[in-house]
Amino acid sequence: MGRYLGPQCRLCRTEKTKLMLKGDRCKSDKCPIAKRKGAPGKGPRARMRKISDYGIQLREKQKLKRIYGMLEKQFKIFFEKAERMKGITGENLLCLLERRLDNIIYRMHFASSRKQARQIVLHGHVYINKRKVNIPSYIVKENDEIEIKENSKKLIMIKESLKEFSRAGVSQWLEVDPDKLYGKVKALPRRGDILDMADIREQLIVELYSK
Repeated sequence: MGRYLGPQCRLCRTEKTKLMLKGDRCKSDKCPIAKRKGAPGKGPRARMRKISDYGIQLREKQKLKRIYGMLEKQFKIFFEKAERMKGITGENLLCLLERRLDNIIYRMHFASSRKQARQIVLHGHVYINKRKVNIPSYIVKENDEIEIKENSKKLIMIKESLKEFSRAGVSQWLEVDPDKLYGKVKALPRRGDILDMADIREQLIVELYSK
């Protein structure tokens, strides 16, 4: 099955929460999920039906997978990596996803959404430690230096995205110089650093894959 190309807001309504698929635009009160609470294409009786434990676990996985814009096969690979790491598998998974290059570009406000960040990476606008990297799923390491290519620093979409930096800043494990379009991974993220994922119940995803 290929990547979903339909309306982004439909996915948010399916998961009954804002997945921030359009980045900053999702913060607006005009977001469809604020007006239409029900799941798309479902009648009142279907919405009232009780969800099984498996269904709850599946929805949690789908929610996280959609937030980071991943396909099932790739998400499973990340889960298996998290399982092999020391520590709590669910927390390892979240921290690995946060270390994806496309997510880092989004977190540094060089892109207004993870989808836009993927395009920026794929088109070769990003350098890590002075070397071009065009793989969105690349896992950054501690002390990695990330910068936008010199010829790409004038891109309007990047300049527009940086306006959010002055309003929101960046996570404490990241460092950004908005004038130079440069950033650094000061430390690897921990579960407590991912504040906007507070409602994600990663243990349910571990339980789902453990069956």
